[in-house]
Amino acid sequence: MSQPTAAVAAEAQPQGRGLAGRQGGGGGLGQSISGIVRMAVFWYFAAKFFGPKRPPADPGMLMSNLFQKGEPMDMWMYLSESDKFNDFANDDALIWHETNIPYAVWGPTSTRTRSLTYYPSEALKHNGSLYAHVYFARSGYPVDPTDPEYEQKSAFGRTHPVVAFLPKSKAGKKKSLLGDSEEPEEQAPPKENKELEDKDEGPTEYLSYWKPNVTVNLVEDFTRYPNNNVPAIVASYLNVDPATGDYYPTVFFNEFWLLRDKLIALNESVKELPLNLEVGPISMTKWQFFLQIEQSFQVHRSYGSMLEGEADELKRVFLEGNPYLLGLTMIVSLLHSLFDFLAFKNDIQFWNKNKSMEGLSAKSVVLNFVCQLIVFLYLLDNDTSWMILASSGIGVCIEFWKIGKAMHIEVDRSGKIPMLRFRDRESYAQNKTKEYDAIAMKYLTYVLFLLVIGFSIYSLKYEKHKSWYSWILSSMTSCVYMFGFIMMCPQLFINYKLKSVAHMPWRQMTYKFLNTIIDDLFAFVIKMPMLHRLSVFRDDVIFLIYVYQRWKYPVDKKRVNEFGFGGEEEPAAQETLEGSDPAAAAAAAEPTEDKKTK
Repeated sequence: MSQPTAAVAAEAQPQGRGLAGRQGGGGGLGQSISGIVRMAVFWYFAAKFFGPKRPPADPGMLMSNLFQKGEPMDMWMYLSESDKFNDFANDDALIWHETNIPYAVWGPTSTRTRSLTYYPSEALKHNGSLYAHVYFARSGYPVDPTDPEYEQKSAFGRTHPVVAFLPKSKAGKKKSLLGDSEEPEEQAPPKENKELEDKDEGPTEYLSYWKPNVTVNLVEDFTRYPNNNVPAIVASYLNVDPATGDYYPTVFFNEFWLLRDKLIALNESVKELPLNLEVGPISMTKWQFFLQIEQSFQVHRSYGSMLEGEADELKRVFLEGNPYLLGLTMIVSLLHSLFDFLAFKNDIQFWNKNKSMEGLSAKSVVLNFVCQLIVFLYLLDNDTSWMILASSGIGVCIEFWKIGKAMHIEVDRSGKIPMLRFRDRESYAQNKTKEYDAIAMKYLTYVLFLLVIGFSIYSLKYEKHKSWYSWILSSMTSCVYMFGFIMMCPQLFINYKLKSVAHMPWRQMTYKFLNTIIDDLFAFVIKMPMLHRLSVFRDDVIFLIYVYQRWKYPVDKKRVNEFGFGGEEEPAAQETLEGSDPAAAAAAAEPTEDKKTK
């Protein structure tokens, strides 16, 4: 069967601009960079020190490159629906031919580009395959083995698929729970696949996607490798001539910057497809760097520390981000991790040493635990990576532990099923803190109730969900993300009524505020919805109110601090110890003991 013809949209031109602009995107996670670098360094040292020891090679058993630097070559590219190709006389299959390409030389003539339009066949529209067969030969030599002038050591090639088969996104299983949504389906599935989509269990469905960019790189490699000691990462690409024992130049199909959202889905409605071609040199260092990064991505995905698509988001940052802003973001990301750790340490330290709940909102601690639990269940329902789940799960446990520090937790075994009973601490119940906390939580409950009900109705009518359980979780989680700053309002109200902020963990809050500033920076760097971008600045407002309250209400030395002691107790105790009257010292000690027992 003859191949579909390809209409030339633009003639071959020197490299004035690369394919990076056509393969771009926007947004990502700077935190993944450190993991990738660690994985690459670990792989290097593991291969160097723990790899298998091979005997030194005989100098006469070294293999070298069959081509010389700057040697001119000709190139042919054919498209075929078969992974094996030998129809070199088919002019319809030949889509690109270049001559006199200097090998391993950087210049205006070493890189060639071409853009054309390809018209797919019916077989290709229905999950068919298509392959690009690229052949190189010394200038003047043919690549057809049947040609009388063909020389085996002067011609080589490589085959690469132009169509990728990727699993269908699980987002397609979402549906309108009311069944009366007028919104069109995101992707109408074929009729024959409807029954398969309705089943929760079954074989994974794959869809075919067209790769609009094909970049062919010739690796600049003139290393003389021992026959028995070729590096593993090079050996998988090395093409050795069986007659001479030397190797051909390595052909590398560079898809590092080809992001998934640039792929084009193939179906019956597709009439024509763009195809951007490029051939050029690549250095040995850059080639190995690309291979190491891709290998690191695969390791992270196998361990569950990186989800599908996160690698593309990381690449998108490098493609679309400002280099200076990107470097600043990487440095700030390290500071973010440091401040996160310090805030976590001081939060644990504060609640571990806290002896009094005076001035602190116990109900906010319980509400924080509920919100953290909702987020954990939401992540669990959405197939999040185990590392994020573990981090969120630890956060849930810590929030529950903080409830035990803020309240008395007892196990009631009077019934058939043991139940947990929560009782306020004396330092919280016997002063105005509980009264003010109850007033703030009362009005906060009204506001949260209206917001949750309103957003849940909106989500039910206009959004798609996997199940009713997913709708409940997503609605509550969205409210936690969007209106989470309201949970900090009870503490503001308590501070206002008590006219004091001496009981607040200021060191921990300072670290969290520094992290909030870093989040503000990421809001401008990373691509995100406008609503989420605005929500990033909500914590700034709350903290600024805290700062105003700290200025408005100076620290009262007589107020009991987070350790359960007043600021004036230590000087008083010091005076009694220095005094010469034992009776006066005993009398001064009695109020202190009474205060501790209370």
